[in-house]
Amino acid sequence: MKKDMYRLGVIGLGEGRSILSAAQASERWEIVNMCDINEDICKERAREFGLTRYTLQYDELLHDPNIDVIAIYTPDQWHGRHIKQAFEAGKHVIVTKPMLNSLEGVHEVLEASEASGKHLFVGQSSRFFEPMIHQRKDYIAGRHGDLEAVEAYYISDARWFLERSWSKQSGFSWMYNFMIHAVDLAAWYLPNIEEVFGYGRSSSTNGEHGLSVPDTMRFLMRDREGRIAQVSGSYTTPALRGVDPGISCTLRGTNGTSRAVYSKLEYYTHFHKEKTAVHSFEEKRPYYFRFEGDSHHAGEYQNYIEYFADCLDQGEIPKPDLREGIRTLAVMAAMERSMETGQPVRVEDILREHSLA
Repeated sequence: MKKDMYRLGVIGLGEGRSILSAAQASERWEIVNMCDINEDICKERAREFGLTRYTLQYDELLHDPNIDVIAIYTPDQWHGRHIKQAFEAGKHVIVTKPMLNSLEGVHEVLEASEASGKHLFVGQSSRFFEPMIHQRKDYIAGRHGDLEAVEAYYISDARWFLERSWSKQSGFSWMYNFMIHAVDLAAWYLPNIEEVFGYGRSSSTNGEHGLSVPDTMRFLMRDREGRIAQVSGSYTTPALRGVDPGISCTLRGTNGTSRAVYSKLEYYTHFHKEKTAVHSFEEKRPYYFRFEGDSHHAGEYQNYIEYFADCLDQGEIPKPDLREGIRTLAVMAAMERSMETGQPVRVEDILREHSLA
């Protein structure tokens, strides 16, 4: 049976480069228009993808009846306003992580969502990378047995990011922009994280660029059943290239342990009555990494927009949705408070303070 085609408008054409590639390669999506405040990047994307339309005005996307879904890839600080406007215009929303850069203003987004009846999907791309897809299938199939612990980290030499002008703007956070990948993976497997405790530190490199937000962080988390997650991040120190994979998620269960990594296309397993195995998906590298190096990993984006299209077809709620995104933000707010106070912080206390419990 022929599946529906969905029509897309994209705002933010730096990070949005990947979703343009994803939509153009997908049989489920049509790019209607794209938007950025920088006309040079609009022209560059038009040349790169053979597109004829662009605009410098977000209102043009919002008021275009031919657009079903708005994809938001603007700086984190602008997400809340852009999401609310998209809902008010009657559009479904795809927004890159983080959904918001704090819980402030979340009620306005919730009210706009409920009034519109439209879906929001948070583009947590790591969930849609090939090794993580296989790890999730094994977890759902019960191959790990009872899950006991999760270890997730995102370790990257991201000093290049300090050259981006908007990294200096108020609201930028290494935790929300980078470490959220590891936090989301931990919360995916332990969705009822109850308490967090950790430390953070801002390096001299950070300080030289006018930033004081922590760029090295280590946390322990506990869920309602007492299971433990360990979440780590470091962003302005040299990485061990070829050793540190970037993003890693390890599941430890009574019947098996697995580790999925990014940007290596490798998945490691040791299940009951099986030997330790390394599963390589290197043949899919051209699908996942379509541009220079390992940047702009468009394959995950194509996986998740096609998943989103399937959800729209079937009337299902895409995950992570708005409410799951809010709980992840509450976990991160608890992490921030723990760094400030040096004490464990309960996630429910954060939610209650924001009238979200």
